[in-house]
Amino acid sequence: MSDPADQAEDPTEVEPVEVGRAGEQRRILANTAVMAAGTVVSRFSGFIRSTLLAAALGISLHADIFTVANTVPNMLYILLAGGVFNAVLVPQLVRAMKSDPDGGAAYVNRVMTLAACFLGVVTVALVVAAPLVMQVLVPSYNAPHLAEQRQSAIDFARFCLPQVFFYGMFVLVGQVLNARDRFGPMMWAPIANNIISVAVLVAYLIAFGPATPAEQHGAFTSGQEALLGIGSTVGIAAQLLILVPYLRAAGVHVRPRFDWRGVGLGRTLHLAIWTVLFVVVNQIAYVVVVRLASGGTAAAADGTGITIYSNVMLVTMVPHSIITVSLATAILPRLSASAAADDLAGLARTLGSTLRTALTVVVPFAALLPSIALPLAQVVWGHGATAPYVHRFESSMVLFGFAVIAFTVHYLVLRGFYALERNKVAFFVQCAIAATNIGLAVLFVSRVDPWDTSPMLVLAYGGAYTVGACLSSVVLLRTLRRGGMPRGAVWHRRWFLVRLSAASVVVFVVARFLDIVVTDTIVELVGPHPPWLWAALEVVVVSAGAGALLLAVSRPLGLDEVTSVADTVARRLKRR
Repeated sequence: MSDPADQAEDPTEVEPVEVGRAGEQRRILANTAVMAAGTVVSRFSGFIRSTLLAAALGISLHADIFTVANTVPNMLYILLAGGVFNAVLVPQLVRAMKSDPDGGAAYVNRVMTLAACFLGVVTVALVVAAPLVMQVLVPSYNAPHLAEQRQSAIDFARFCLPQVFFYGMFVLVGQVLNARDRFGPMMWAPIANNIISVAVLVAYLIAFGPATPAEQHGAFTSGQEALLGIGSTVGIAAQLLILVPYLRAAGVHVRPRFDWRGVGLGRTLHLAIWTVLFVVVNQIAYVVVVRLASGGTAAAADGTGITIYSNVMLVTMVPHSIITVSLATAILPRLSASAAADDLAGLARTLGSTLRTALTVVVPFAALLPSIALPLAQVVWGHGATAPYVHRFESSMVLFGFAVIAFTVHYLVLRGFYALERNKVAFFVQCAIAATNIGLAVLFVSRVDPWDTSPMLVLAYGGAYTVGACLSSVVLLRTLRRGGMPRGAVWHRRWFLVRLSAASVVVFVVARFLDIVVTDTIVELVGPHPPWLWAALEVVVVSAGAGALLLAVSRPLGLDEVTSVADTVARRLKRR
């Protein structure tokens, strides 16, 4: 067999290879655009939900009670089954679809049946154990003067914990669709959940009104608990039910099958061991974060906690959710196929181009955030009960922007490990991340007032994923080099980071300049406390100016990834 390097020297061989790579990249971007569109709409409706929730409950202890209880189901689902569904089943489904005579139909039926039985039993057990679950997560509520708040948290948990079943089945059904190249439904379905949540919160505001300053540190009534808790669970159930017709359209007809032994599930479960350990370690770190965050609002009236932390994550993760998650979902079947064919060089090319595309979005966004964090917080949360306290979001938001960069790199590199079935390596990297996150979080929070609890937790998160991104990248890079990745690709990536950093500096400088000019102009026109519409105008002007400069400098700097993303969006807009 001839050396690939020798083939590349022949000009007659270069063109087809390059065209093939360009075509693959266009297909990835096209699939990404479909998923990204759904994510944009989902995130926008999620912002409306976040806005209404903050307006109704505030951002203090009152809001944290509901936020913790409503976060627990997703956290426990990830802890118990999320790693298996997300990272293990896709490669196995791809193999079953290619190698099984029935196209993987029997495998899908067995996995669906096993998952439904497992999740059903676990969900019932969790509802019964709700008091114990909340005691583990929020020990700060065990203080005698917080007895009513603790009971509200337990009541909410009982209403919300059935979501574990619906989360699990939603992800499993969505991954089956993804394995059949039906990427859109899973990205669009959460919109139904957000619509139901918005309707529930509007009804809550009409029935009970925004929380008063005194109520923002108290418990809920039974009627409030039922409306918010049951409404939240109905929304999660709805996003699962929406996927069912798409399963049938994709040719998947699920029938219960209980013959689980000797049909290939053992390989899946063997691979899942390290992935389960991965998510267990990750969730242990998150439990520590929740415990520390709940202490912030329980300790002081002006403390920051899990509501600010989670809401800021919702906003700053937008570029990651729109671009990175969509890219990762689109490339995972391709990465798995490359790994199955022992084409590590192809895997490296796909993963490398995806990393560069994602970074061209999240790095400039992090450079932009210091200039728009406060007005953006006012737009999203400066209403109702939260309006006087919107400034508490700013520092957490700025810090999270930079943390997302490291998280994005680590997130995509993990997809390479999963495609290669190197789950054991991913586990040990995650151990380092979790240990760093726990250590830094405990250290930082112990040295600050309750006011700074959320920013310190964000800082610990960023530090942990910086460690993780470095470790995972080095290990995967060595693995791919042994598989035939050219050394020139490394230097190309390094120069890419230099060019991207230069473009991001331009974004930061231009954004700061526009922020000063726009802020001073608005103060002159309407005074020092402008309504949120003026804050929205500031966000739009600063973001548009910085974005235009990014596009302007991308071509001279050779940032083809920026122009590729822009061209893909432009083409789709023209079709409409």
